[in-house]
Amino acid sequence: MNHTQSVAVPQRSSPGASAPSTVGGPASRFSKGSAAAVLVCWLLVVFDGYDLIVYGTVQSSLISETGWGLTKATAGTIGSMAFVGMMIGAIFAGRMADSWGRRRTILGCAIVFSIFTILCAFAPNAAVFGGLRLLAGIGLGGLVPSANALVAELVPTKWRSTIATLMMSGVPIGGSIAALVGIQLIPAFGWESMFLVAVLALMIVVPLGLKYLPETLAPVSAEDRGTRNLKEPIGFKSLLRAPYLGVSLLFALATIATLFAWYGLGTWLPNLMQLAGYNLGSALTFALALNLGAVAGSVITAWAGTRFGPIPTAIAAAAVAAGALVVLVTGPPVTVVYLMLVLAGVGTHGTQCLIIAAVASHYPGHLRGTALGWALGTGRIGAVAAPQIGGLLLAAGLGVNSNFLAFAGAAAIAAVLLAAVGLKLKSKLSTSPSLTGASNV
Repeated sequence: MNHTQSVAVPQRSSPGASAPSTVGGPASRFSKGSAAAVLVCWLLVVFDGYDLIVYGTVQSSLISETGWGLTKATAGTIGSMAFVGMMIGAIFAGRMADSWGRRRTILGCAIVFSIFTILCAFAPNAAVFGGLRLLAGIGLGGLVPSANALVAELVPTKWRSTIATLMMSGVPIGGSIAALVGIQLIPAFGWESMFLVAVLALMIVVPLGLKYLPETLAPVSAEDRGTRNLKEPIGFKSLLRAPYLGVSLLFALATIATLFAWYGLGTWLPNLMQLAGYNLGSALTFALALNLGAVAGSVITAWAGTRFGPIPTAIAAAAVAAGALVVLVTGPPVTVVYLMLVLAGVGTHGTQCLIIAAVASHYPGHLRGTALGWALGTGRIGAVAAPQIGGLLLAAGLGVNSNFLAFAGAAAIAAVLLAAVGLKLKSKLSTSPSLTGASNV
């Protein structure tokens, strides 16, 4: 629903990178340089997914082996620290990406999260560990909105929803890697080794980003900035007034609910399955099932979102996740547990991918990074709350099922909120047929 038009201007790109033909708008074709940049962004998103699961894989070790005096409730608090950082990073990095450039913001965030994740392996106590997780989270939180804003401008409009959804498959793939690596590394080398994996991001992926990531925002001189701002107002104020206010709030609330379910499962699932009587190896295979389901969900929802639209598909995905989590409460056989966790992965992560695709399609180029940062940043409230609430429910003696019911309820709420988004966009499109951007969602 583009209310302002971006103007094509000469492009400044980094060495070795192929830039799109326009600034602030979609590329006319999907070039090899664009494909390389998308791949680098995907690799960075993989580390976002790795970080989602890595704390869950080491949580029981931190409680039992470190001597830090952690309880389930305090472990939940530490789990929330990274998500607080992600919330800060997502909100401000999205705005920075629109003002300072996608490339600079992405690389800066990647360096920040890599350094502070590595330092987590050397934390002497719980307070320092929590602080390092918060700082790493700031970098991680800034990556996804910035990378999605860049990718949206590197691919043709018709591929935007599909590529955005497929790129987010990096999250569950990273989570799957964390679960698989944890099964081998933790018994052999201790929990600290799980955080040293971030060396790969710092030594391999960041240099690839320096080589292949282009800058998709044209530099704006001081002389031209005033004129541009009059024509294309940017920042959060633009999102929170007509014509974007209602949809911006609904997108934020839907993301809060979705991330509550997704990050709650990612943080607590291994521990929940251990409490249900499974050993660590089996508990991590359940986490692997969740993440493999999310990988499959990325592919399935990419296809369905292109065919039926991101919003209708997201509603269906959220409903599937809610239903699957309710089934877990009934204590089904282990085969059914695996199946329901796969469906929960398909639904929760698929919903989030589709929300990102819808936001990227709904807002004009000069607001895209800010809008993605707004949705994902405020959405991290759900990610912050989930580990805390999960731990408090267990500490209150309400059992494993209380967590599954809480996450199921969040997924159901997300479905309702997304239905409201669909109705609002349909209403706007019917009253203003010229607002063609809404038809993409």
